Amino acid sequence: MARCLILVLLVAASTILAQENTVTLDEDLLKAAEQWAKENLSDAALSALQDLDREKVRQFLAQLRQQFHGEYVVDLADLRDAAKTVLPLLENCEETLPYALWLKPRLDYLDVADEFRLIIPPPKIEPGKTPTLSPNPAPTKEREIWITKFTNRPWPKQAQTYVPRLKPIFSGQQIPPELVWLAEIESSFDPRARSPDGAVGLFQLMPATAKRYGLRTWPFDQRLQPEENAQAAAHYLRYLNGRFRDWRLALAAYNAGEGTVEDLLSRYKAHSFDAIATKLPAETQMYVPKFEAVLLRREGLKIAELKMSDLAKRTQ
Repeated sequence: MARCLILVLLVAASTILAQENTVTLDEDLLKAAEQWAKENLSDAALSALQDLDREKVRQFLAQLRQQFHGEYVVDLADLRDAAKTVLPLLENCEETLPYALWLKPRLDYLDVADEFRLIIPPPKIEPGKTPTLSPNPAPTKEREIWITKFTNRPWPKQAQTYVPRLKPIFSGQQIPPELVWLAEIESSFDPRARSPDGAVGLFQLMPATAKRYGLRTWPFDQRLQPEENAQAAAHYLRYLNGRFRDWRLALAAYNAGEGTVEDLLSRYKAHSFDAIATKLPAETQMYVPKFEAVLLRREGLKIAELKMSDLAKRTQ
């Protein structure tokens, strides 16, 4: 129980990294967790609270956030082994299980980054010059890798329940019902998933987005309700498609933020996802082609074949 408490506090404290690029944590949280353990646990239980476990979680969450928001896809490969070590720690107790449910589908990004590390030649090191970083894979190559990865992957267990229930919600927002598969890459269709940044539910809605579309986050978090979460996500996706007029760009904005996509389109005088893909945050570079692979595997559709309703077109 104490280990779970400390892990919960560490995960919560990791949200501080949203404002900082350092690997520092709120010392008050750590001290509170440690004080609780000293007051409530036996010596035997205390000895089981290894600093190594806490340090692994702390460092991993900090590094993962930094690399997801960084520019280089291949850098994510460095966290692959650490993720597979930390995941069982998060799965081991009820309080941190939601974070494990968030992390688990994101192991795909680390695996694919590792594949790219093997096929992208490292930059040449020239004496007297600053070493360059490995180039990002082209979006066309990303799509090839992700399609291969999902060729034989079965449906997530809970998709059988949620896909039929949630497709009508997406249709009701006059957007393609097939977009319901976004929940596979966000949460693997588990409504309990929670990110260290505070996103919750099937479609990983941030608090501000949830409130923007009419959901409460307190005293009861409506994002935990599958239908409410889907309704807000569908509404937001409709808005993003209306803003960017392109599903790839809309999905990139869903993951990286509208401002990030707008700024890159403006900076590079671009009009498509492919034109800015290698400049997007590393997670987003893989997020969009991953969804395309899921869509092709689950529905037999390419993203260009997604159709908006006539009503939605008229009201955009």
